[in-house]
Amino acid sequence: MNSAKRFDILRTILSVLIALVISFAIIFVVSEQPVEAIKNLLIGPLTSKRNMGNVVESMIPLIFTGTGVCIMFSANQINLAGEGAFHVGGLIASCIAIKMTADFISPVAALLCAGIVGALFTAIPAIMKIATTANELVSSLMINYIALYFGNYMLNNVIGDPKASAASFKLNEAAKLPVLLQGTRVHFGIIIAIAVAVLGYFFLYRTRTGYELRLTGENEEFARYSGISIVKVILISQLLGGFVAGLGGGVEMLSPIYSRFTWTSLLGYGWDAIIICTLSRKNPLYTPFAALFLAYLRTGASIMARRTDVTLEIVQITQGIIILLIVAEQFLSKYKHKLIAKEAKAALKEEEAA
Repeated sequence: MNSAKRFDILRTILSVLIALVISFAIIFVVSEQPVEAIKNLLIGPLTSKRNMGNVVESMIPLIFTGTGVCIMFSANQINLAGEGAFHVGGLIASCIAIKMTADFISPVAALLCAGIVGALFTAIPAIMKIATTANELVSSLMINYIALYFGNYMLNNVIGDPKASAASFKLNEAAKLPVLLQGTRVHFGIIIAIAVAVLGYFFLYRTRTGYELRLTGENEEFARYSGISIVKVILISQLLGGFVAGLGGGVEMLSPIYSRFTWTSLLGYGWDAIIICTLSRKNPLYTPFAALFLAYLRTGASIMARRTDVTLEIVQITQGIIILLIVAEQFLSKYKHKLIAKEAKAALKEEEAA
């Protein structure tokens, strides 16, 4: 492992620790039972099988959207349509799950269609950028609302159950993903999510196309002069990222959590994906660990809010501090320079000795 990677890992760990210390200090100031609150935050998720299941269950959509954003951001394409892709993925999976009743075929068809629709959805800002040089950040941000209102239209006029309030017809049980751990809602989606993260890593770091994506993300002009098609890079990164996000929406909807499509607002997993991508340093292989950390923190905060006088907002503070420290270029920059210089001197000595 080179010095740059060691530095990134160190800075991420220190950022998390500093954010937690600051959050603990705030808890001591605002709470009348700070020790109990911190105990519930840190240990609460481990106190029961159900709580641990909630952590794993919460990880699943974060891994999908985090991996999708890692692929898109690795090519320096700041496409925020993963939120909308997740939403339409869940919608399309629900439509298929309502109609199809065949075992095995139903969930496979639903998830495949969810991924394809997600890919087509995130491709829209990419095509707009290629054809009109429109800023993908703005277009992708606005297109999420199209996903939301299209979903609401479908819910109100096509798949809505007149006997239920703001809910679709029931999803067929044949389309649901099986539960892996009895007594919890941990389902087969966790296996799919981890497989997607591993495949995303192999694509970015073990294939020529993945290398082209990363090279374009680091220096687009150099990539262009090297003969890499920037148009191809933009399309592939957005299509793959959207497919993964849409697949995640389908997995979430077919999980034991839902029996009907009820999403009348955006769930926020696309925004959470940016946190996951930042923590994992755009490496899909690390997204399960980043998702585990965030899911654990949120589950602990939920337990803390129920049992003490500290509210859930403390997690938002922690998340914000972590992101600020990780993206701050000057944070530990002097140590990074020393680390690189030390490595260079060691390499020079080895060459002289040889």
